[in-house]
This record gives sequence, C-alpha cells and structure tokens, in this order.
Amino acid sequence: MCKGLIGKKLGMTSQFSSEGMSVPVTVVEAGPCVVTQVKTIASDGYNALQIGFGQRKKKRTNKPLQGHLKKSGAETVRVLKEISVENPEEFSLGQEVTVDIFKVGERVEVIGTTKGRGFSGVMKRHGFSGGKKTHGSHSHRIPGSIGCSAWPAKVIKGKKMPGHYGHAIQTTRNLEIFDIRPKENLILLKGAVPGHKSGIVTIRKVNFTK
Repeated sequence: MCKGLIGKKLGMTSQFSSEGMSVPVTVVEAGPCVVTQVKTIASDGYNALQIGFGQRKKKRTNKPLQGHLKKSGAETVRVLKEISVENPEEFSLGQEVTVDIFKVGERVEVIGTTKGRGFSGVMKRHGFSGGKKTHGSHSHRIPGSIGCSAWPAKVIKGKKMPGHYGHAIQTTRNLEIFDIRPKENLILLKGAVPGHKSGIVTIRKVNFTK
C-alpha cells in the first residue's frame, strides 16, 4: 500500500463531532495522484513511488520532464514527490492513488512549507521579551549584547539574531483524520498544518496507535 499523498491546503474551518463539540479542522485536497515512476530495490536500491499532483501549462514543462511523464500517460503535473511503499510491484505507471488509502481516525503527519515572513527581528523570530520601556531606555526591540568578552572574542555560531524568518520545511506529526470525502478528494485533519492557503503539502501515514 502507498503510504502517502500529495495535496493542497484549502484552508481551515470547524466541524461538529459526534459528541457535539466544535473541532477546528484543516481542509486538504489530497490527490488524485498519478504514478509517474516505480522504483524497486533491483533497479534503484530502494522501494518507492514517484507520484505527481496537480496540473500546469504544458509550455511551462521542459522537454526532458515531458518525455519522463509521457511514459505514464500524464501530460503535465504541478509537483513530483517520492512516497515509500512496501511492494512496488502492486503499482503500475499511470495508476491513480486516491484518498482511499486513508481512513477516518487514522494518524498522519503533514509536511509543508511555513509562511514566509521576510527579515524579522529577534522578538518576532525568536520570542525575545524586549528591553525596558521607561527611564530613557532606547533598547526596546534590539537583541542586546552578543559579545563573549575577551575570550573567545567572537560570536558563537547559532546565536539567535535577526534574519530570514519562515519559508522553511516543517512537519506536523500525529494529526488525526476527522473526515474523508472521496467524491471531492478532500481530507479534514484535526488542527493546523504548516503553510498558506493553496500551499502544497505531503500527507504520510505514521505508526501510531490511539
């Protein structure tokens, strides 16, 4: 069985559980994904499927990729990713993988790219509390002293400082599937997943028992 799907985050909403509780959920359009390459231990050294999701203009797909996709019958795809499988022989080129591989109540992990926030200061980037606000202080949002005195007389690598914040790959683990709507290719996940609306995410199965 395939252990994951590529999807697109559509946004967040709330649903009522069977107990009447309001549950925040993230709606993800998961698949259908087309199998564009089957990798085996004999040919590639490991078992995996290369799957494609979404559509894009053909003129934006280069010729080598067009030739690669032609083998599976897919003209264009928006994104390609690899998903591990136990028995790749069960799959064939051009086969579609849908949300049917998941079930309600199952735990999954979601990999996405966080929102980019540009160049940010230490209070926004690292949660610094800031300096004094009174008595003539001019150190309200600056990081403060970063020196190491006479020894080692340098700034240690990894020091929390202002810089690029966000737009990083992040994994959220152990999210519960609240509902699945196969006709619409939708998965409703309890809680939030990384990324902005319309962002590409990968949903993978995890070994987790409730």
